[in-house]
Amino acid sequence: MADFIPITIAVLTVSDTRTPETDTSGAVLVDYLTQAGHILGERALMRDDRYALRAIVSRWIADPKIQAIITTGGTGLTGRDSTPEALKPLFDKEVEGFGELFRAISFEEIGTSTLQSRALAGLANGTLVFCLPGSTGACRTAWTKILESQLDRRHSPCNFVELLPRFKEGDA
Repeated sequence: MADFIPITIAVLTVSDTRTPETDTSGAVLVDYLTQAGHILGERALMRDDRYALRAIVSRWIADPKIQAIITTGGTGLTGRDSTPEALKPLFDKEVEGFGELFRAISFEEIGTSTLQSRALAGLANGTLVFCLPGSTGACRTAWTKILESQLDRRHSPCNFVELLPRFKEGDA
């Protein structure tokens, strides 16, 4: 069995209304990732502006120290929600199954309201990017039901960590 290897994860909250004090979704993600043994590379909170989103996420994608990025917020259908439009063009490959699985799991929790979620994930320059809804419950669901195991190199038969250039077979 492979050893656990911590990865460095950046967390971005996208919201026009939250402040650092009221950002419960970002706080939950930081708590989960650090309790799992991963490293918080950077944390930010910004308004929903697709070009500013692209700028910060592009910087993190280009940073060799950051291996994964988790965003929360801006994935709905209302108002200024633009996280998918902002970040999908940055992906080299989209992980279609992530959004599908997230919505299937969410259906058990919130029923058909999950249709309004545009959660998605992709790989960009060897960096994993996950875009989650802004609710604390959605972040909890995504972490405990998907990300916790997929960001653990010990998870079999496969996991996202194995996709990272630094951890390809023979490199770790």
